[in-house]
Amino acid sequence: MSQKIRSRTRAPRREVTLAGRLFRWNMALLVGAVTVVSLLWGVVQYVEARQQYEERVLTMAESVAVMPTVQEALETEDPSEVLAPWAETLRAATGFEYIMIADRHGIRQSHPDPEAIGQRPSLDPAPVLAGQTWTGVEHGHAGLTLRARVPVFDDAEEVIGYVSVGILASEVRLASVQTLPLILGVALVAVGAGAVGARLLSRRLRADTHGLEPKEIATLLDGREALLHAIGEGVIGLDRQRRVVLANTPARELLHLPEDHLGRTPAQLGLSAEAEQVLSGDGPGDDPGGDLLLGAHGRILVCTRRPVRVREADGGVVVTLRDRTELTRLTDQLDGARTVTAGLRAQRHEFANRIHTVSGMLELGAVDRARDYLSELATATSGADAQIAARIGDMTVAALVLAKSVQAAERGVQFSLSELSHLPEDQPSDLRDDLLLVVGNLVDNAMDAAGPDGWVELMVRRHGAAGAGAGDGAGEGAGDVVEVRVIDSGPGLDPEIAREIFHVGRSTKGDDGQRGMGLALVRQACLRRGGTVAVEAEEETTFAAYLPVRRPEAREAEAREEGSET
Repeated sequence: MSQKIRSRTRAPRREVTLAGRLFRWNMALLVGAVTVVSLLWGVVQYVEARQQYEERVLTMAESVAVMPTVQEALETEDPSEVLAPWAETLRAATGFEYIMIADRHGIRQSHPDPEAIGQRPSLDPAPVLAGQTWTGVEHGHAGLTLRARVPVFDDAEEVIGYVSVGILASEVRLASVQTLPLILGVALVAVGAGAVGARLLSRRLRADTHGLEPKEIATLLDGREALLHAIGEGVIGLDRQRRVVLANTPARELLHLPEDHLGRTPAQLGLSAEAEQVLSGDGPGDDPGGDLLLGAHGRILVCTRRPVRVREADGGVVVTLRDRTELTRLTDQLDGARTVTAGLRAQRHEFANRIHTVSGMLELGAVDRARDYLSELATATSGADAQIAARIGDMTVAALVLAKSVQAAERGVQFSLSELSHLPEDQPSDLRDDLLLVVGNLVDNAMDAAGPDGWVELMVRRHGAAGAGAGDGAGEGAGDVVEVRVIDSGPGLDPEIAREIFHVGRSTKGDDGQRGMGLALVRQACLRRGGTVAVEAEEETTFAAYLPVRRPEAREAEAREEGSET
């Protein structure tokens, strides 16, 4: 019972760390490799020792076979009388296991065992008596021996016998075994050095992974990926060589990054020069941690670059991208509504002042003077309002133009609506929103440029597909274009600025980080509808924007429907 309790309360087995597993695998591979190499080394040593001993016995046999004493004795009637003692003396002097001499009939004439003299060998001597030399391992009276047989020739080159010299095979093995201490020593040194290297490698790996195990690293990686792709803002990470190492889905969509963006620099991704400067940090006035404006693919992006420090070393930068296009567009529309409200409020105050003026004239009895004053006001006010209402049929756009005229009057700027203006009522809602944005920004910029005592002229005209005035309804004139042209009496634009005036962050009113958005939004609104916007800065500054009534995708859908019906 107590043993069961101890087994249940035993501490759980500790899981082997990655560094420990790496050390064990390295040692297993090292020991295996060293063992195989050592075995091969031993086999090579044995083969070399055997070849050396084969050469020795063969050389000895050849030397004995050419000695005159042997050749002359084999020609006598009793060769053993001379050869038996002579061969034993030679064997004792050279240290071979045996030296055996046989005649042309294969009869032994010398042998270490005197009883074997005069007998035939157990092995067939026919090949060597036929003139062939042979070496190999065979069993003899002394056991397993390494031997060589060499024929003995007379002066007529005829075989008159043969010589067999042998040495114990155990001597060959003993000679090869003598190299085992060297092999074992080298193997132990290799295993020891490998163990030290494996330990250092495992420690370095543990330090590089901050002591994290593979499961923990995988969990962190999955969490990082989930976090990056869950963020609504775009995030791009660049290493110290300014190569992209990570980019979440919003960043790839905002910048239209290719699939193989990882490991490439901004210059290799085919981005615009402005985007390349923002990502690489080479732009003028780059402020780490500050907001930078970037226009990319019809969007206005707010970019923030923050350096990354890893153990007090440069770890690269992280760039966050926030899409501010829709927010800025809505803000501009709100500003337009506020402008209309401010204009109406100003008109209300002006109307109240005029009513008080008329009331005072009536109290003073100046009835005729009050009547003339009212006639003058009616003529002046109804003239401007009637002119706008007659030429701008859409009430929302007309209200904005009226508000701008009031605002211009307050600022001392002479505002006029061109006689060529013509905009039918009930324009499409998306076109109306873009018109409010374009007209509001262009007129505001023109009034700023003209200044007090200056003048601004606005033209808003819808051109039909085959000429002006075609299509007065929202559902007609699918190919119509609304032209917005604003002319001011300002000092004009520098040609250098005129080329970049529609870029994000480019402004003639200073650079405080908040300007340079209006004209960029105007350009994007025109491009979004498939139109254009341009500026001419000669004697007078003229901004001309062209907004198609239908967006490109709407025209394509309508064309597909017409094609299917046909």
